[in-house]
Amino acid sequence: MSNQESKLKHLEFIQAVISRMANNSFILKGWTATIVIALFTLEHFDSNCKFLVIANYPILVFWLLDAYFLSQERSYRALYDVVRNLSPEKIDFSMNIDKYYHGRNTWLGSIWSGTLLIFYVGIMWLILWAINLIR
Repeated sequence: MSNQESKLKHLEFIQAVISRMANNSFILKGWTATIVIALFTLEHFDSNCKFLVIANYPILVFWLLDAYFLSQERSYRALYDVVRNLSPEKIDFSMNIDKYYHGRNTWLGSIWSGTLLIFYVGIMWLILWAINLIR
């Protein structure tokens, strides 16, 4: 295998990890919506706000977990960018992202990502709005 083919294979490995992280994030958002809809349905039949209050806990957990996957995805994107710019002879085929895990790529930095904020805070706002309507 030539150096250029090895570089492309390494980039494919990194891209596979990035795709997996993005897919995990997508699945978490789907589970979040499913749980919220299920709790809205329970509330509708029971006319009790406790189900909607309970919905905030899994939303918070999924938000934190989604931020973890986003931080990993961002770090692997940084690794991808570095490998993409290296000459094939300088590539060490490492998948270690420790040196890219800083700033907005950290878990804490990812919690406040615009897309996560819009999705999770939007759902929490919807729940609070529904609670106020019921009371």
